[in-house]
Amino acid sequence: MKINPHDFVPARPHARVTTGEVIQILRQKKGWTQEVLAHRSGINANNISLLENDRVDIGKRRAEQLAKAFGVHPAIIMFPEYEAREIQKAA
Repeated sequence: MKINPHDFVPARPHARVTTGEVIQILRQKKGWTQEVLAHRSGINANNISLLENDRVDIGKRRAEQLAKAFGVHPAIIMFPEYEAREIQKAA
C-alpha cells in the first residue's frame, strides 16, 4: 500500500498559555476570587492581579506560594508550556 502524503493534514498546535493565564484558570476553577487567593497564598490581591495579567514576573517564591495554595507543584505554574497535562488535572 502506497501512502499519499496529501491524505494527511498537519496536527494543530497545542494551545499556549502564559503563567498569568494558568494562575487565573486555576483560581477560577476553584471558584476563588483574587482576594481569596491572596489570603490563601499570602500574596496581596493587587499582586495577584498583576501576575494574572502578566505585568510582573512570577519568581520562585511567589510560584511556591501559589502552588501551595492550589495544591500543585510549582512547575505547573512556572512552566505552563511543559505542564499542560498537569494543569488540566489540577483544574
